[in-house]
Amino acid sequence: MSIERWLRGIAGAFIVVSVLLARYHSIYWLFFTGFVGLNLFQSAFTNWCQMMNMLKKLGVKDQVCTEK
Repeated sequence: MSIERWLRGIAGAFIVVSVLLARYHSIYWLFFTGFVGLNLFQSAFTNWCQMMNMLKKLGVKDQVCTEK
């Protein structure tokens, strides 16, 4: 799996878990949901994401584009 797919999976999992925690534990977990969303938004403009840096250090490979 490529680093981009890992990133989308992790971000999606964080959002789902934080929404469930907000529903069943404390509404303040929605701040975490907002934090994840803001990080995704800023990475679209700056092309910098801390989670991608961590995944690269863990050895996850970038997606390789092949032309046919």
